[in-house]
Amino acid sequence: MSKARREQLAAADPVMAELIDRLGPLSYATRLRRRKEERPADAFGALLRPLVGQQISTKAARAIYLRMLDLFDGPPTPEAMLALSEEDLRGIGFSRRKVEYAHDLARHVLDGSLELDRLSELGDEEVIAEIVAVRGFGPWTAEIFLIMHLCRPDVVVPADLGIQRAIMLEYGLDAMPTPKEVEARAEPWRPNRSLACLYLWESLHAVPG
Repeated sequence: MSKARREQLAAADPVMAELIDRLGPLSYATRLRRRKEERPADAFGALLRPLVGQQISTKAARAIYLRMLDLFDGPPTPEAMLALSEEDLRGIGFSRRKVEYAHDLARHVLDGSLELDRLSELGDEEVIAEIVAVRGFGPWTAEIFLIMHLCRPDVVVPADLGIQRAIMLEYGLDAMPTPKEVEARAEPWRPNRSLACLYLWESLHAVPG
């Protein structure tokens, strides 16, 4: 995330300018250091991690994910995931539906219908289409993958509750914006919407003063 990108984003939006001034330079590394044990470097793990966190609290998701790492002695491979039974995965906190989704992801990878090594060669919308073709994986997961794993520079995550909350706080709104409202507000941030998301996420963790 270059100085030129920060300057371009600051010039496009005074609220972003204030955030950049307050939080200083940010990068993917800054964001990843906060939760480095939860952001696997491999593409399979990078898709599996947000699946674990769907529809549960951040604290619960972190606990389940770390138990999964202990169970597999590290991030699982697709082969290892399929080798475990529903009972094994439910024992560490997976719901029955998430077991189905995790196994389905592994099968898609192993049968070649989801070519993880090829995703970096595709455009953003193509990556999203490939990921959402797997049961249980929607646009939110794909957008997180684009920003945090593929490091794409111009992606917004309109349905992310953290993004919505940060926008509400930073822009002085009375309520959290809808996904459509997030998309509209993000238009001036192009072509640096990923950087804007990093600043919004980081703003929720920043210590005042």
